[in-house]
Amino acid sequence: MKRANGNGSITKVKGNRRKPYKVVITKGWDSTTGKQIKKMLGYYFTQKEANKALADYLDTPYDLELSNISFEDIYERWSKVKYQKVSHSAVLGYQSAYDNVEKLHNMKIKDIKARHLQEAMDNCSRGQATKKKIKYLFGQMFAYALQNDIISKDYSQFVDVGKDVTENKREPFSNKEIELLWNHLNDIEFIDTILIMIYSGFRIGELLELKIENIDLVDRTMTGGLKTEAGKNRLVPIHPKILPLIEKRYNKNKQYLIVNFKGQKMKYDNYYREKFIPIMEQLNMKHRPHDCRHTFATLLSNANANATAIKKMIGHENYITTEKIYTHKDIDELRKNIELIK
Repeated sequence: MKRANGNGSITKVKGNRRKPYKVVITKGWDSTTGKQIKKMLGYYFTQKEANKALADYLDTPYDLELSNISFEDIYERWSKVKYQKVSHSAVLGYQSAYDNVEKLHNMKIKDIKARHLQEAMDNCSRGQATKKKIKYLFGQMFAYALQNDIISKDYSQFVDVGKDVTENKREPFSNKEIELLWNHLNDIEFIDTILIMIYSGFRIGELLELKIENIDLVDRTMTGGLKTEAGKNRLVPIHPKILPLIEKRYNKNKQYLIVNFKGQKMKYDNYYREKFIPIMEQLNMKHRPHDCRHTFATLLSNANANATAIKKMIGHENYITTEKIYTHKDIDELRKNIELIK
């Protein structure tokens, strides 16, 4: 059985094939022989699908060479442009997202529908942050394919990442995990920020808000904090272990201690999605940024630090003063207690 309209033809191929309906289109005419120049459009499950594919092509012709481009091809093309504009940690996040949807890699981008994307998302065993990164990656790649006339519809918008069902438990970093962080200090970008939080008790939002002007490298103190009255503008001595980390990031030409690759203040979501989560996944750890603060309090408690000193340094709600005036004696007392952490 063969149907043709001068611009293309649909043929049912003999034999037991999953997609028996072959669609061929006419690309032009050979000037020498006068014969049609034909190109394969594809094979389809039903005649209805074949009719639609041919009609869609004739309505909006596209480059058949582009139509064979795979998900992997799009990723390679897109990443060459994208990765020049983002930080190394962001690249790691995108690579992790791509690696977690391996079943899509060899599929033609034009054949990928919403159900394929959703299935890849549902089969991902990673956390919510990685799933959000995957959806973002889908959006970026489909946008690239649309802009280059490779596809005609963006199915990424229909993908649901699902609800975050993980429990919000505070689990301190173990001594082995802290040691592992130190061991990778020089080869994993931004791992120093996790260690700074562990040895200072600052929340991630507080660390990102920490200004250079509030860091005293002579007296080795940091003043910062958010949220509660007790937590605002609290003074924390710089633990000797993280002093070199802070000195390395200290730049009088910058307003904040922690900045993005443009030298500007980093947003919480960008830090969490592009820095913290990739580090945790790379080291096979399961922690949230607030676990660093919980670790700090645990380390102080385990070292038998003074209870009042602990409350002062972590900004505990039970320790509130109308004016926070720290004398040298106060600072020395806090320093003595924070240095109990080994």
